[in-house]
Amino acid sequence: MRIVDVCAFYAPEGGGVRTYIERKLKAVPAAGHELIVLAPGRTDRIEHRGPNARIEWLASPRFPLDRRYGYFADAGQLHAALDRLRPDVVEVSSPWRSASIVADWQGPARRVLVMHADPLSAYAYRWFGGVADRATIDRGFAWFWRHLRRLDARYDAVVSASASLSERLTEGGLARVVTNPMGVDPGIFSPDLRDEELRARLLDRCGLPSSATLLLAVGRHAPEKRWPMVIDAAMTAAARRPVGLVLVGDGRDRGRIVRQIGANPHVCLVAPIRDRLRLATMMASADALIHGCEAETFCIVAAEARASGLPLIAPDAGGASDQARAGGGLTYRASSSASAAAAITRFVDQPVRATGSVRTMDEHFADLFALYEWLDQPAARAA
Repeated sequence: MRIVDVCAFYAPEGGGVRTYIERKLKAVPAAGHELIVLAPGRTDRIEHRGPNARIEWLASPRFPLDRRYGYFADAGQLHAALDRLRPDVVEVSSPWRSASIVADWQGPARRVLVMHADPLSAYAYRWFGGVADRATIDRGFAWFWRHLRRLDARYDAVVSASASLSERLTEGGLARVVTNPMGVDPGIFSPDLRDEELRARLLDRCGLPSSATLLLAVGRHAPEKRWPMVIDAAMTAAARRPVGLVLVGDGRDRGRIVRQIGANPHVCLVAPIRDRLRLATMMASADALIHGCEAETFCIVAAEARASGLPLIAPDAGGASDQARAGGGLTYRASSSASAAAAITRFVDQPVRATGSVRTMDEHFADLFALYEWLDQPAARAA
């Protein structure tokens, strides 16, 4: 089976989607299929990842708000690529323009929309949540729900990575939602990697002794991640308890984050860590992972933290909240610095331990390929 993933969110400097695609490039050939990822690049080029896996970059404009990413602007260019590749299944990772372009393509392949993003949570609910409830915001963005329902009618399945997102999509009128949680890379993240010397060094960088509590945060410096809120919460808690925060990442919101930290010695910024084993060791060596974004569809970093034996402190909405509840962590009121600070203080006073097993990405892909194989059967095509 030839699978073409039209992935508008893929970039070498990206976060969760890049992690997902890198694992898929290994999983698809191992399962006996072929994968071609179509990604918006600066130039046309092909990047081979083995005999049955490659990335084809299509020259595309840069995304204005984050120039690490591009976007598919030319429907004819994308249609020509799909005509040439003749896939059995086309997977689309964005519910925006690329999904509409693929829906208009005249080829016979089955079409699957994978919800790697939750635009309403990332933007509308974040922008207007302080002045209106979700039902009111949904009515104001009824055009987006109509757009999703049109895509739902033109695609064979809409894959959601969490039960909470699936519930919202179904309530919004989508009829072809399939819940398939993602997972972590197998064999990388483990509590056995805990390094007390590393923990002590990180706390020392935060100006604290090893008896303090070490919080870890990992993710792009982007507005929807709410790192200034997380930093404010950590600094508020640190005024009452010995707490250090290490934030791993970078991005267009970095200047605002640096200003938020100011001269506070208990918050330390660390550049993105591409070495997976090094990141896994850092995760296993912290005391808890704190997350700020309520718009995650799954939250891979939270799953990686759980697999590392790390308790979670997360907002009470989105994929991060699902991870926290499954792992016995703490939740706080989304977007509330005061609530997050109270959760940090509760954790310091009464630490919790991570519980439950964590699904692997290979399990996710096995279920995904089973869905694609079923969709490709005559019975499914007749449905």
